[in-house]
Amino acid sequence: MSLTATPGVVVPPPPVRPIRDRIAGWAVWGGLALLLALSVQAVELNKLPLLFSNSQNMRTFAASFARPNLDLQLAVDGRFPFVHGAGALASDIGAMLLTLQIALWGTLLAILIAVPLGLLAARNVAPVWIQQPVRRLLDLMRSVPDLVMGTVFVVAVGLGPFAGVMALAVNTGGVLGKLFSEAVEAIDPRPVEGVRAVGASRLEAVAFGVLPQVAPLWTSYALYRFESNARAATVLGLIGAGGIGQALFDSINSFNYRDTAAIVLVIVVAVSLIDLLSQALRSRLV
Repeated sequence: MSLTATPGVVVPPPPVRPIRDRIAGWAVWGGLALLLALSVQAVELNKLPLLFSNSQNMRTFAASFARPNLDLQLAVDGRFPFVHGAGALASDIGAMLLTLQIALWGTLLAILIAVPLGLLAARNVAPVWIQQPVRRLLDLMRSVPDLVMGTVFVVAVGLGPFAGVMALAVNTGGVLGKLFSEAVEAIDPRPVEGVRAVGASRLEAVAFGVLPQVAPLWTSYALYRFESNARAATVLGLIGAGGIGQALFDSINSFNYRDTAAIVLVIVVAVSLIDLLSQALRSRLV
């Protein structure tokens, strides 16, 4: 393709950003560079050479991870997917399945929370006196860390998976609510106007003008959060909220790195399978 100008055709000059916009851009990037420079000591980047000077310690640690405890004596009973067995790996698989169930239910409840809140938090759906308080509620829900929320529910309902489910539901509900509302605000308004023009109510306009446009994006967001929750549910096990996290924490504290390696291997395989399943679902639903 030739870049030479056609005779007789005036080629407009390239757009030039106003000096005010360029100064603002320089200020943003300069401020970021200054913040990084000021944070060097705070994050202890001076310890970077220790990664190489203490490499012998890391090799010793990695040697234990190279021999994971794969003792598997598996017995699956009629209550599948609950896995029972005397081997350490069988126990890890059972705990990972419980972790995935916590993530699944937490994500489902989060979606049920996020759909109405996401619609009410959208500027083009709800009036400002509703939209702003709902936005602040979503800010609160997603700003509280999973571990803190899990601790609250452990105190309320006791140790066990239900506390983990509720912690994920609240935190993920806040995240998905914000993402859902932003997707709604980015829709094409013409289908909504067309539905309203034939006499549809506000609720019908949302159902037939808004939801069909945002459903693919909402599905993608929900699947991604399920992947994230599968990892977050692992961490929640550290506070007694069920799943494989407690086993991981115990193996690390007891310096039993062979068991730790087996648990990490189970988690990696599970997350990889979830990613493959998520891609397959996206290709069919999105």
